[in-house]
Amino acid sequence: MRNPQSLVTASACVLADGAWGTEFQKLGLEPGASAERWNLEHPDQVARVARSYVDSGSRVILTNTFGGNSFILGRHGLADRLEEVNRRGAEISREAAGDRALVFGSMGPTGKLLQTGEVTEDEIFETYRGQAAALWRGGADAILIETMIDVDEMKIAARAARGAAPLPLVLSMTFDSGKQKTQTMMGVTPEQAVQEMEACGAWMIGANCGLGPEFYVSVCRKLRAATRRPVWIKANAGIPQMLGTEVVYPQSPGTFGEFALELRQAGANVIGGCCGTTPDHIRHLGALLAGSPAPHEV
Repeated sequence: MRNPQSLVTASACVLADGAWGTEFQKLGLEPGASAERWNLEHPDQVARVARSYVDSGSRVILTNTFGGNSFILGRHGLADRLEEVNRRGAEISREAAGDRALVFGSMGPTGKLLQTGEVTEDEIFETYRGQAAALWRGGADAILIETMIDVDEMKIAARAARGAAPLPLVLSMTFDSGKQKTQTMMGVTPEQAVQEMEACGAWMIGANCGLGPEFYVSVCRKLRAATRRPVWIKANAGIPQMLGTEVVYPQSPGTFGEFALELRQAGANVIGGCCGTTPDHIRHLGALLAGSPAPHEV
């Protein structure tokens, strides 16, 4: 079960996990607080979310390390604990996954823009290098660089990860802009993204976050047409909406699952969920992908 290439190659469509941040908020994480801090202070709660996805049928789960770079951790006074935060994140997911699921080490954007000169390439490289090395030491089976909007940052992160960890590399960008909502915020098309991702040595390429699965069907088709590599898709549970002071994601497990089936037809090899998706979304999706009756939706 520890071989990502064998799992994806041997399966028509692999089920990944759903959101972590919105699940932590249900367990008491305050808005704006560091989810990664929970790897150190509330590992039981992190393990609870990880196990919920494994129990829901996920064959791939992530690590609670999306904001595990020194820039994001620095906002919360955790920059000097980067290695510990990421290693523990991988260890917690590894233990929860057991022999039932693979663990992909999550690395998200730094929140810094190279173009403005506020950060150097070397600074970005070093933080991703440290993060990838810690995820590998913690037991990750692959490195996932996700929710990227800047190709240059993605390329630096990929180079750092390749040098720090002998693991397969998954690269995923967010496509939510342009007339057809098939470009990144910086105007990168799926076809351009594929070219850059393949040049970075990606084993699997894909898209995540930003919008709901209905918007990612066309993105998936474009990615599939441009590459022979496996395609990874994790969309949100619809477009986020404000309900009073709370951000909510409107798509039910049933609606999300219907669109995800279209993603399979569009060529996705791994499908999961991003913001707002829950273990119920994943359980429902898994039943549909397996061709069995979907769980009853209340």
